[in-house]
Amino acid sequence: MSRISKNPVFAHRRSTLLVCGCLLAFVCNVSAVRAKDPLPSWNDGEAKQSIISFVDRVTAEGSPDFVPVAERIATFDNDGTLWAEQPMYFQAFFIFDRLKTLAPKHPEWKDKEPFASVLRGDVKAALAGGEHALLEMVMATHAGLTTEEFELIVKDWIATAKHPVTGRLYTEMVYQPMLELLTYLRANGFKTYIVSGGGIEFMRPWTERVYGIPPEQVIGSSIRTNFELQDGRPVLVRLPEINFIDDKAGKPVGIQQHIGRRPIAAFGNSDGDFEMLEWTTSGSGPRFGLIVHHTDADREWAYDRSSHVGKLDKGLNEAASKGWTVVSMKDDWKTIYSAAP
Repeated sequence: MSRISKNPVFAHRRSTLLVCGCLLAFVCNVSAVRAKDPLPSWNDGEAKQSIISFVDRVTAEGSPDFVPVAERIATFDNDGTLWAEQPMYFQAFFIFDRLKTLAPKHPEWKDKEPFASVLRGDVKAALAGGEHALLEMVMATHAGLTTEEFELIVKDWIATAKHPVTGRLYTEMVYQPMLELLTYLRANGFKTYIVSGGGIEFMRPWTERVYGIPPEQVIGSSIRTNFELQDGRPVLVRLPEINFIDDKAGKPVGIQQHIGRRPIAAFGNSDGDFEMLEWTTSGSGPRFGLIVHHTDADREWAYDRSSHVGKLDKGLNEAASKGWTVVSMKDDWKTIYSAAP
């Protein structure tokens, strides 16, 4: 043995290097394991495993359940599925803000419902008129503009408006586990679509930045639009007439009109998504349906059967018999939102 190897200082340094090397190897192994996890914000359990198992089956060449890339279509509801929806749909906050902005040009609104209630800050009274009142407010704030003008207004609002309860930007209330799911599906050849009861032109200006879903893959409710020439310039003008309601039974219709293929996977959170999940999972071959169940009153909201927004009753009753996966936000998600406020 050499004198250097007998030197206690050298031996201590060698021991330290060995320990450091072992620690480095351990850290690298942990990092590798985490890198292999496509859904790190999901707790290990049946919900997470059902997603991974389905994706593995439909993407494994030679598997009896293999699905060609062209047929890997996945549709997602937006409100309550990709981002939050309480205490009311976020587009409703946009509508109310727009009414307040436009109010100086409409002095008659001070004495006309539902506008008067909005201007007084009485949201409950404003919505008491039901669908008719909501339709009036939609037309007053969404129509009479070109598509370019409306897009700019939405972009300006979504960039600065904040949720009245959490103080977050609305785009900071996107669910991190669902962002991971979107990324995971696309990495495995899926084309992801939004199919929402929300306004199609309200969502399209920001969905690509927030979800990675381009505007041509967004399906939603719409008002009629007309081609016109304004000062010799061709424009599309939004008219005060409903064109299509993309909710409940309208969702499969919207999917057929816009996509032309039946999805093999559908994701929702309320009975408004029931028909989309039912139509998707009743097709031939491997199918997947998932319901996001809002069970976390501490980190988000807890609601289902009696909620005025995102009611989930029939879906809970029939999910098991239809083979749909029900995700408990409280139990299945390590985190809720995608970013700190």
